[in-house]
Amino acid sequence: MEQFAQVTKGLASGFATSFALFALTLVMSLPLGMLIALCTGSRIKALSVPFKIVVWVLRGTPLLLQIFAVFYVPGLLFGFAWPMMNTGWAWFDKTFSTRFIATLVAFAVNYATYFSEIFRGGIGGIAKGQREAGKVLGMTRAQIFFRVILLQVIKNILSPISNEVMTLVKDTSLAQSIGVVELMFAANEQLTRGLIWPIFYAGAFYLVFVGILTLAFGAAERKLKYFRI
Repeated sequence: MEQFAQVTKGLASGFATSFALFALTLVMSLPLGMLIALCTGSRIKALSVPFKIVVWVLRGTPLLLQIFAVFYVPGLLFGFAWPMMNTGWAWFDKTFSTRFIATLVAFAVNYATYFSEIFRGGIGGIAKGQREAGKVLGMTRAQIFFRVILLQVIKNILSPISNEVMTLVKDTSLAQSIGVVELMFAANEQLTRGLIWPIFYAGAFYLVFVGILTLAFGAAERKLKYFRI
């Protein structure tokens, strides 16, 4: 039991890091994704074309490669050193905070490109006639957007967004590639002690977290069921 408690404590600490990466990535990538969607959908080619190229590159290359690029390339080319982060969070130390920031940048930019395509498709899927109908009823642009368009866009993108969010939960394990002590890193450390079961135990953390998210998205979808087309 003592060994189980120690392993659980180590995995819980690693999961705290994974959760921090997950949450901060969503906070950064969702608004950034909307901004990218507006840029790629712009009629100004000087603006839309460069962003479309960036989206193509980031969606066409592995996230693992992008993590390496963000962490190593600035130092190799420009001598840039990632800043240290002084926080009260126990799972941060000077070396780790540097790696965490680089990983967060790579995750946020990568997921922003995927979210941007989802946003673009969701906005484009709303019939123009609904905006015109709102104008006929005397609604302002703000009222049309918030009362007619926005909730339908959310309904349309909720399913693909949920898929990306579930993928993000599992992708946090890629952070171990540059030494971030997240959940799978903590589980792999137990292999050096001759223990293999913590690897599968770590899987339970992912399953429980994904299960909670699945319930949350399911409840959100039921809330928006009255938008039937």
